[in-house]
Amino acid sequence: MAHNPQAPQNPQQDPAGSTQMFRAFVDEEPPQRRAQQSASAGPRIGLIVGVVVGVLALVGAAWIAFG
Repeated sequence: MAHNPQAPQNPQQDPAGSTQMFRAFVDEEPPQRRAQQSASAGPRIGLIVGVVVGVLALVGAAWIAFG
């Protein structure tokens, strides 16, 4: 019979403990990513301004076309 080193040695062990440790490992973000996420407000504001300008351009073109 082959030995599986990844199998739990204690059958009473709660598998949720390893899942929680994995999630904690995956959810960790390096400090650089945190700084980039906080600085992401700039591009978001630019996107909003771009959408507003686009809508105003469409309204202006429609006003000229139908006016």
